[in-house]
Amino acid sequence: MILYRIDKASGIPAYVQLVTQTKRALRLGHLAVGEKLPTAKEVVAELAINPNTVLKAYRELETEGLVEPRAGLGTFVTTSLAKPGMAETDSLREQLHQWIRSGHNAGLERDDLDALVADELDTYFRHNTNAQGDF
Repeated sequence: MILYRIDKASGIPAYVQLVTQTKRALRLGHLAVGEKLPTAKEVVAELAINPNTVLKAYRELETEGLVEPRAGLGTFVTTSLAKPGMAETDSLREQLHQWIRSGHNAGLERDDLDALVADELDTYFRHNTNAQGDF
């Protein structure tokens, strides 16, 4: 089961945050095909957001073919975004953890680290035409 969180200070619409978090969970294998998403009522109770926000996010995920609603049962995952090898990320995660710790110890905050990562990803994929990704 996915646990959503909303950063109201981010300026990113809540429904976009829900879609992004769901896609991340699908990509990392935290959500599997056939798994049920929390009901809109559950998400609303947990996050204190408008039910239409949740429904909009679920509709977008449905439009993208990632989930399907089943009348009276809920919304279920229909597609995985996990790529082969995603389960074998312990070493890479440890390297990332060390890098994040180093950046934080140097006085950088999350937004600073996000900016560095986004810039490097943009540079890498712009200069490596053989590299493929859904960024």
